[in-house]
Amino acid sequence: MAAYGLYTHIASNKFRSMLLLAGLFVLIYVLVFAGALIAEVMIDSGRTLDFYLTAATRDLIRALPIATIASALWIVIAYFFHQKIIDAVTGGHDVTRQEQPRLYNLLENLCISRGIPMPKLKIMDSGALNAFATGLNQRQYAVTVTTGLLNALNDQEIEAVLGHELTHIRNGDVQLMVVAVIIAGVIGFFGEMVFRVFFNTGFRFGGGRSSSSSSSSSDRKGGGGGAIFAILIAAALIALAWALSQVVRFALSRSREFLADAGSVELTKNPDAMISALRKIENRGELPGATSAVMEMCIDNPREGFADLFATHPSVDSRVQALVKFAGGHDPGPLALPSDTTAPGDEQDQSAPAGQNVPSGPWGDAAPVPDNAPPGPWSTPPGPPQRR
Repeated sequence: MAAYGLYTHIASNKFRSMLLLAGLFVLIYVLVFAGALIAEVMIDSGRTLDFYLTAATRDLIRALPIATIASALWIVIAYFFHQKIIDAVTGGHDVTRQEQPRLYNLLENLCISRGIPMPKLKIMDSGALNAFATGLNQRQYAVTVTTGLLNALNDQEIEAVLGHELTHIRNGDVQLMVVAVIIAGVIGFFGEMVFRVFFNTGFRFGGGRSSSSSSSSSDRKGGGGGAIFAILIAAALIALAWALSQVVRFALSRSREFLADAGSVELTKNPDAMISALRKIENRGELPGATSAVMEMCIDNPREGFADLFATHPSVDSRVQALVKFAGGHDPGPLALPSDTTAPGDEQDQSAPAGQNVPSGPWGDAAPVPDNAPPGPWSTPPGPPQRR
């Protein structure tokens, strides 16, 4: 379902969210089938491949209700507690107007001006410059901003960032990202569980019930070769399910960031503020300790995939150029923050006027000594070097 504008983009996100949830159950069933293959080989390693495939299919049918209930339970848990999990990972916490009047007023003014319900406001104590939105419904929506962003950006730039995150909420991007994270999490959990069960049992070919007298000769034709192929198929299915769960995250159209930038300009009427905010955030958004899922929700994700193939965000340059071209903004180029340009110890050098020496001693820096200072009891005035 292609998205050509704002409203079709929102409809496309809702449609893809439903497809992703349906795909979650399909991938879970694939993992259950792979686990059944491994279990059958562990029970009896002397059967043919056809026997293992038939037995695993029978096991899958029996396990369908349990797998479905487990998947639904995971979705329910993620639906109600995903924000608490994200806060535990990032350290974000709710703030009130009294605690952050500047930030709270900026967000409230944006919401009032467009009739948007006010999301929760959270602060993350980090020197990184970043922000992200979370939530699956109106009661859960929240915008998290780092303290580094608050210190580095002015009011207009912060307002542009808040407009960007509000647009993600309005467009349904937040729900889609949370669903994708849920899928990746449950697939990773089930895949790791199957592998741990298999390797921790110390499985060796030739064990199990291979000596059972009820086994037919046709079932045993080929010896342990069928077991080997069954294990290879199971491993391939698990790897495929995990890879597809990751592709789901990367397949989410990166156009969502361009649309969120455009939405911010539409809210604030200030393309230059969005551009300067992006330039300041550029390469300064890494959140130490944050998972890749959290970074994918941020306004900028400096973590890049192989050859940009798996990058979740378009480059800042491309986003700025789009704002220049379509919103009439002006690109100042990469911006340096004051903390980037002032090195430790520079303050002392800059405070000393030219032509004066600033000696230091065990009790701190002395006052500047003019070149024409008269001699004192403890020193002599500076003069030309003596020739010897």
